[in-house]
Amino acid sequence: MTAIDFAAFVDELAAVSGETILPFFRTALGIENKSRSGGFDPVTAADRAAEAAMRALIKRTFPEHGILGEEFEPEHAEAEYVWVLDPIDGTKSFICGMPAWGTLIALTRRGEPIYGLMHQPFTREHFAGDGSAARYRGPAGDRELRTRACADLGDAVLLTTSPLLMREADRICFDRVEKAVRLSRYGGDCYAYCMLAAGHVDLVIETELKPYDVLPLIPIIEGAGGLVTTWENGRPHAGGRIIAAGDVRAHARAMELLRG
Repeated sequence: MTAIDFAAFVDELAAVSGETILPFFRTALGIENKSRSGGFDPVTAADRAAEAAMRALIKRTFPEHGILGEEFEPEHAEAEYVWVLDPIDGTKSFICGMPAWGTLIALTRRGEPIYGLMHQPFTREHFAGDGSAARYRGPAGDRELRTRACADLGDAVLLTTSPLLMREADRICFDRVEKAVRLSRYGGDCYAYCMLAAGHVDLVIETELKPYDVLPLIPIIEGAGGLVTTWENGRPHAGGRIIAAGDVRAHARAMELLRG
C-alpha cells in the first residue's frame, strides 16, 4: 500500500460512509436500544448500513486486513493490519438532529494506531492524523491542526459528553477537575477531541469508552501535539476512562485532581 493509495482509499471509505449515512440524518429513524444494562445505547439503520458499506470496501480492497467495528463481529482481528470503525460516534446527537457526531476510522498495525480519521459528512469536515502530524480539511480550508498551550487549569476549557454517563465515583473525581477549569461544556463525543486537536479546547475527560471510540482519535490528537492516556496515565488503546489534553501541564494537573 503506497502513501498515495492509502490516502485515496481512506478518503473513499469516508465518502462511502457519508453517502450511506446522510440520507438518514434528520429523518424519522427507527431506533433500537442495544443496552443490556437498563441504560440507553441507541443504534440505527444508518450505523449498520455505513459499517457494512465500509467493511465491504475494505474486504474487496485489502482482503488480508482485519476489521474491528462497533456494529458487527470482528474479522481477522489477529492480522498485522486491522481497520477500526465506528460508523456514527455520537448516535445520541445524530438521532436528535444535532451535528456533533462523526464517522471514526483507524488503521492499526500490530495493535498500534498508525492513522486516524474523523469525518463529518454533514458539515463536510475531515480531521486526520498519523501521530506525527494532523490536518483539517473542510469549508474553512485545509490547514495543519495544532493544540494550544494551557499551563493553568484556571485557563482551561473542558469538554465531556455527559457526566451522567459516568459511574458515581468517577463523577466525583470529574467534579474536582470541572470546578478548577474556566469553562466546562457537555456534548460532542468524537467532535470534542477534534476541537482539542484544533486548539479550541484544552481537556476532554470521559469514561466507559470502547477501543473503536478512541483508537481513531489517538493519531489525530498526538499528531496535533496533544496526548491521550487513561486516568491511570496508561495506554488508552483499550478505552475505559480517558483523558485527552492539548498541553502536558494541563494533563498533569488534571490527573492530580482525578486521583484525588
